[in-house]
Amino acid sequence: MEQSNFIRTIIKEDLETGKRDKVITRFPPEPNGYLHIGHAKSIIINFGVADDFNGQTHLRFDDTNPLKEDQEYVDAIKEDVKWLGYDWEELRYASDYFEEMYNRAVLLIKKGKAYVDDLNQEEIRAYRGTLTEPGKDSPYRDRSVEENLNLFDRMRKGEFENGSKVLRAKIDMSSPNLNFRDPVIYRISHSTHHNTGDSWCIYPMYAFAHPLEDAIENVTHSLCTTEFEDQRPLYNWIVQECEMESQPQQIEFGRLNITNTVMSKRKLKQLVEEGIVDGWDDPRIPTLSGLRRKGYTPGAIREFVQETGVSKGNGAVDEAMLEHYVREDLKLTAPRTMGILRPLKIVITNYPEDQSELLEAENNPENEEMGTRKIPFSREIYVEQDDFMEDPPKKYFRLFPGNEVRLKHAYFIKCNEVIKDDEGNVVELHCTYDPETKSGSGFTGRKVKGTLHWVDAKSAIPAEFRLYEPLVLDEQMASDESEDKNFLDHINPNSLEIVQGFIEPNMKDAKPQDKFQFFRHGYFNVDTKYSTAEKPVYNRIVSLKSSFKINK
Repeated sequence: MEQSNFIRTIIKEDLETGKRDKVITRFPPEPNGYLHIGHAKSIIINFGVADDFNGQTHLRFDDTNPLKEDQEYVDAIKEDVKWLGYDWEELRYASDYFEEMYNRAVLLIKKGKAYVDDLNQEEIRAYRGTLTEPGKDSPYRDRSVEENLNLFDRMRKGEFENGSKVLRAKIDMSSPNLNFRDPVIYRISHSTHHNTGDSWCIYPMYAFAHPLEDAIENVTHSLCTTEFEDQRPLYNWIVQECEMESQPQQIEFGRLNITNTVMSKRKLKQLVEEGIVDGWDDPRIPTLSGLRRKGYTPGAIREFVQETGVSKGNGAVDEAMLEHYVREDLKLTAPRTMGILRPLKIVITNYPEDQSELLEAENNPENEEMGTRKIPFSREIYVEQDDFMEDPPKKYFRLFPGNEVRLKHAYFIKCNEVIKDDEGNVVELHCTYDPETKSGSGFTGRKVKGTLHWVDAKSAIPAEFRLYEPLVLDEQMASDESEDKNFLDHINPNSLEIVQGFIEPNMKDAKPQDKFQFFRHGYFNVDTKYSTAEKPVYNRIVSLKSSFKINK
């Protein structure tokens, strides 16, 4: 769905004025972790605007740091992009251009625009200056072109140790833009690269490599988040001074933050490595693989991102808004069924012991095309523990001694006797049913105010249910990248609750990623990691209700 925003306005004007005759965008993740929903915004914007203007989008891996990157992340990123519903025109790697980048760096040296520096990382930082104080020239800044060429060649040949030398662009150490104060553009790293192996021991820095990659690929509009806005002058300088034929245009948009959600790849990696979550696909974190495992749909994520819009701002969006779109996407497609999360057994004492019957129920009352199913019913059933109180407050309409309720799709039952164990815990209820009150029979003799879901004890399938709450309890802590506090202090100890219950027998063939709406409990997804045919595991995607409203 095309939406008007400042990025589309710029591109439309570029095409109308003849500044550009086509649109090429790129999604350029670094393969040093798994994508999260913030990356989904970049994916949707880059692929979306290219589609709108009959252009193309490249998937490019910015793999210039072998110490942090891995083929595992490459494979996961490709899977996530496909899952979101997008396909790239070309698959590229920054490492494909290492030779070209090296030659462009040599060109800078020959032009007197780059030099080899022997200062270490701490010394370079100290020489850089501050926002209010100019930087100081390195003592190696005035090396001759010949010496710099020789040293850079020897760096490539592996003659120097890690950290002993770097190549820096020679720009302006007094520039008010700190990115112009002779940024490092190459460093030594004797590391094996996932794509190039041991062919290289020097690697370009991201700020140098990225504009060259865009130019090599003839990218017309380099769309990125606002954190790169102050690097745009350096981006343009590199393209110009490296004498690239193509001149891409960098345009920045506000990043996506969600309340109570960790959106930092660094923090997510810390959660994974310290075992606080169950891997990169843990349903409590906003990685696309985690959201997929939890049961979120790509359609819901696309609708959510489009609704948040495109602007320069970085405000946090209420997580309830994302959940709203998940419900909207599932309400007509998810079969409705019954599951008991915390079972309490009921014996219907006046129902024949050797009798059972099949009751008919709609699979989704809002979608008649989904048809009906048969539900077994017999003398013993399970209901929720929360649906019984021995001494209830006023306006409690569920089961209590002497009260009558309706069983969904079945009969009226009345509680007559409460069975307890030696410790006084309620373990079983004895009830009677009225055979005249069968659902669908047209019975109008009396009304009851409570309706309970249930499962047949004889045929029910044991199942595990995983219930999720926000992982982080401090909204600002989760979304603010600049926050220096330890976000682990704000981890919710109750972010995951695991309970054992039962599901209807018609769900015995449910497969991983199958989604259902459990009556009164919410939407659930069959887990892809732990669920088995013998013991299915269901992740709660979202609850049924929310107070969130979309303003149209």
